[in-house]
Amino acid sequence: MDQLSEDLLASNIEEYLHQHEHKTLLRFITCGSVDDGKSTLIGRMLYDSKLLFEDQLSTIEKDSKKWGTQGEEMDFALLVDGLAAEREQGITIDVAYRFFATEQRKFIVADTPGHEQYTRNMVTGASTADAAVILVDARNGVLTQTRRHSYLVSLLGIRHVVLAVNKMDAVGYSETRFDEIVADYTAFAKKIGIEEFTAIPVSALKGDNIVSPSPNTSWYHGPTLIGYLETVEVDDTRMQQAPFRMPVQWVNRPDSSFRGFAGMVVSGTVQPGDRIRVQPSGRESTVARIVTFDGDLDQAVAGQSVTLTLNDEIDISRGAVISTAEAPAQIADQFEAKIVWMADEPLMPGRSYLVKIGTNLVGAQVTEIKYQVNVNTLEHIAAKKLELNGIAFCNISFDRPVPFDPYVENRDTGSFILIDRMNNNTVGAGLLDFALRRAHNIHLQHHDIDKAARAALKAQKPCVLWFTGLSGSGKSTVANLVEKKLHAMGHHTYLLDGDNVRHGLNRDLGFTEEDRVENIRRVAEVAKLMVDAGLIVLTAFISPYRSERQMARALFDDGEFIEVFMDTPLEVAESRDPKGLYKKARRGELKNFTGVDAPYEAPKAPEFSMNTAAVKPDDAGDALIEAMKLRGLV
Repeated sequence: MDQLSEDLLASNIEEYLHQHEHKTLLRFITCGSVDDGKSTLIGRMLYDSKLLFEDQLSTIEKDSKKWGTQGEEMDFALLVDGLAAEREQGITIDVAYRFFATEQRKFIVADTPGHEQYTRNMVTGASTADAAVILVDARNGVLTQTRRHSYLVSLLGIRHVVLAVNKMDAVGYSETRFDEIVADYTAFAKKIGIEEFTAIPVSALKGDNIVSPSPNTSWYHGPTLIGYLETVEVDDTRMQQAPFRMPVQWVNRPDSSFRGFAGMVVSGTVQPGDRIRVQPSGRESTVARIVTFDGDLDQAVAGQSVTLTLNDEIDISRGAVISTAEAPAQIADQFEAKIVWMADEPLMPGRSYLVKIGTNLVGAQVTEIKYQVNVNTLEHIAAKKLELNGIAFCNISFDRPVPFDPYVENRDTGSFILIDRMNNNTVGAGLLDFALRRAHNIHLQHHDIDKAARAALKAQKPCVLWFTGLSGSGKSTVANLVEKKLHAMGHHTYLLDGDNVRHGLNRDLGFTEEDRVENIRRVAEVAKLMVDAGLIVLTAFISPYRSERQMARALFDDGEFIEVFMDTPLEVAESRDPKGLYKKARRGELKNFTGVDAPYEAPKAPEFSMNTAAVKPDDAGDALIEAMKLRGLV
């Protein structure tokens, strides 16, 4: 504590507490390669800032003797490496957050892992950061992971970058070595768009240039690390000058006399009387009140959570974005975006995912991977799928228009996460670059004759019978029998068969996982058009992945999609082998064959299931017709 603060604390404790409460908050990350000293640096900042209690010091002294890597000295890394596995291996695995404060500012620091396999954890920590401290071991210089993390920092739009050249004590505090590293990093930084950064020679172990200028680096005349972090501009301040945006979190309606729209102001300011536009509806009104638990406000700014009431009754629900009418957010459903993939299962173009953007949750498909980026060389690489920790520029399509801003303009309305539909895991993070031109130029055309009118003319309820199962399970046989029976009953049908479709519509596709995904996507879209035409559609495809069958189901109205699982054991299907495909696969002449060297994910809750090892095809067809009658489809 400086003398001024001590005097204020002694003379006016309320004013001191008021100043402390209203300090600005800076979120920053430390990143870099393994063993560059990230955790030690944070521990040193806490220690030198005198922010550790005696019991914490006692604990770290004890832990240093048991787990420490610094001999007889205290190992400050143990302050943030809390996991047992981290202490055993001496590395950071998960993101660790620490809160601390100095006389000038409050801080939340994210200590992120250095290993390449934990890149997704680093992205998580960086996603909310205002500044990044990129550490370099002075002995090793700029390494691959330094470049990887720097590229991600640039990608995520972190504007304040510190190059902390650590372990200067290990190179004799050499100015020449420091200059070499700075020159090397400067050349790389220009390539990835980092125009400015501040380089500081430090020793986290010895405390050089962390809080106080070090006499060991008398040739350095820049700020200390804490000095820089205390004065850098925080994003909240910058975002208050941006156009007003507030994603609606929920509609607050405690009784019939009050209807407000709650959310956090992510950019700009708003006052009663301001003209606003609600998106995507486009309706406009003016702000009547800004309501909070502590009473109404005259103004709300970025970072505050409030409830707005409007002077007009407008239909607004969760997911809408309230913007200033003068500079509203854009609206689109197709974008170019950068995606960082975080799941063990690869990203497949055409596969259906959920996207959470702001408070909106929509369906989405990556329609094209334009190229993947090799973050070590910055080379653009062609890719059909994106593996764990991969970074790619993609085209992505949402199932409905959403309000957004390019990520470079607004991180809150320009970023999204991808969610697996089957297990609800977060599998990727995305940054919106811009809306594709076709998103603005292609519009749905209204037809006067709709599905109901076409179905009424045929006197039937349109639906799709989606047969799935192993090759040889009897899909085509039973589907063909069912279509004959429906035809004899006077129904209008069409059978889409896997082999037939691959002779025409899908002749350009192979049997890799990504081609199978695209195969099912196209078939599902065709089946949707046929159901829209009023037909009863039967599809006979292995369709091995639950995700694609779920994607197909999502295209249809409730009750229109009937999943028919041909539950036939592999040995039975293989013994039939009507096309000799299993024999080819076993001889290694046919790759990616379902059941042999490619997986089949059986349905968990199909509408209809039949074991064709025990039931004759004709009986199976009759049973399915009876099931359709019970559902009122025929």
